[in-house]
Amino acid sequence: MKANRAQVERALGSPGDQLFFLLHGPDDSGSRALAKRLAGALGAEAERVELSGAELRGDPARLADEAASISLFGDSRYILVDPAGDECLAAVEALAEAPRPGNPVVLIAGALKPASKLLKLALARPDVMAFASYAPEGQDAERLAAEMGRAEGLIVRPDVARRLAEASGGNRAVLAQELAKLAAYLDAAPERPRELDHDAIDAVGAAAEEGDLSRVVDSVAGGDAAALAAELHRLSSQGVEGVPLIRAMLRRMSLLARLRASVEQGATPDAVMASQGKALFWKDKPEVARQLARWRGDLLAKCVGRLVAAERELKASGGLGPVAVDEELFAICRQAARLR
Repeated sequence: MKANRAQVERALGSPGDQLFFLLHGPDDSGSRALAKRLAGALGAEAERVELSGAELRGDPARLADEAASISLFGDSRYILVDPAGDECLAAVEALAEAPRPGNPVVLIAGALKPASKLLKLALARPDVMAFASYAPEGQDAERLAAEMGRAEGLIVRPDVARRLAEASGGNRAVLAQELAKLAAYLDAAPERPRELDHDAIDAVGAAAEEGDLSRVVDSVAGGDAAALAAELHRLSSQGVEGVPLIRAMLRRMSLLARLRASVEQGATPDAVMASQGKALFWKDKPEVARQLARWRGDLLAKCVGRLVAAERELKASGGLGPVAVDEELFAICRQAARLR
């Protein structure tokens, strides 16, 4: 069955009669964060049995055997299959045919296609929970940054949360790593909370080379094709491509569209920029002001529409790949260059 977040979190926190959990979707770090809820519910002494889809393809009976086995020391145990895909289908079918397993089973899959046999099986069975994780964006990403910060003992203002969310590209693993470094720098802990500000982020480098997308965004919106090519090469070498780039660009063009609407209704660019206050990170303001003066509202609306369509196609079966995303960014960059 298809579960919502509240359902899957509740079930993972108190595993009962579920045959298995299928955690899929493009946000692998989100799926793994959910799997940790099961580990936390079973306790620190629980035994984790790790398998992969490739292993199960060669030995389909093993999943059912492990799910039915008793821990050597009598502690709780659970089975984690990561990564999982259609190669696990025979193993999952064997699990379904076996007597009800005594140990919880979690499968972590990536972005499964709608035609996936594993996904179809999971959605058709009422004793299976399937949940798709997508990278948080907008206010959801900011809320996640603030919540994860509180767990580290950090008090995170909205503007700081926005900066962290954008720097991490919606990746929970990157965000967790940065928050841990910031907590250590500020000597923060849940019982010893500290306020996180931009100065601390600058000092620690939360928007470090591998996570900061501001330069690629500025090169696109500013019409600098050479800088864009260099940034895409740098980010690709670090595994940053596709959805994070589209979303970072979409956030900036949506912001510019909103600000430009005020300008075209009669407000001065300076007044519009001043109205943003701390909602816009101070280091971004000069470049955003230049972009605001460059772009027209109709062109910004067109770019937002193209970016939304590009993200939709990127997620669809047989849709855009990273190369096509780069081409979309270059197309917007060329439009920006013509506006000079």
